[in-house]
Amino acid sequence: MNRRDFLAATACGAGWAASTSALRASQGPKAANTPGGTNRLAPPDGDLIRVACAISKGTTEIDYVGPMAVFETWHRDPMSNRPAPKFKIFTVSTSRDPVDGRIPDYTFATVPSPQIVIVPAQSGSPELLDWLRAVHTTADVTMSVCVGARHLALAGLLNGKTATTHHESIDQFAKQFPDVRWTRGVRFVEHEKISTGGGLTAGIDLALRVVDRYFGRTATQGVAEHLEYDGKRWMV
Repeated sequence: MNRRDFLAATACGAGWAASTSALRASQGPKAANTPGGTNRLAPPDGDLIRVACAISKGTTEIDYVGPMAVFETWHRDPMSNRPAPKFKIFTVSTSRDPVDGRIPDYTFATVPSPQIVIVPAQSGSPELLDWLRAVHTTADVTMSVCVGARHLALAGLLNGKTATTHHESIDQFAKQFPDVRWTRGVRFVEHEKISTGGGLTAGIDLALRVVDRYFGRTATQGVAEHLEYDGKRWMV
């Protein structure tokens, strides 16, 4: 999605760590000036960070349009002050047949190996679950937004972990996935390689946090300012 498409979508109101044993739940701003604090990520040397957004029928647009807007926001080259993109964003699905009017860029069989995986709310498929089980081992971050957490849970990726989702689905998911410790009142829960966002707009905070882990607080604040996003709960 280019910037013009994003602005058009928002204008018309489109339906939009630490260590391996620790996590961070974002509840408010905390000081951290180094990239990612103690849970930092290293961008690939000389290449863009690949972001794969999984889509299927019934995908909630804000769940991925928000994070994609964060990742597509230009950084600036400090020498020339020219735009310097850091992320390459694409969609992936079971096939390249149109999904609610959008043609996926790749199938699960052909998609390039991503550093970031976004799982928004959607109907899903067995192929999605198989792909998540495989790709999370090589991706830097596999992140769900809203009830997209259901697919991470179905794939077994949240067993034994603390996670969050839309507040209205916590009770249902607690019964359906008793091996997951579901928590309320946070924008996201972050593990080293798996992160879960709360409902809808929480995906923006989680995406900003991922940028923070790669590039640090100053760069991420620049992204938030460009988006005119005043929320601070991505700061952990």
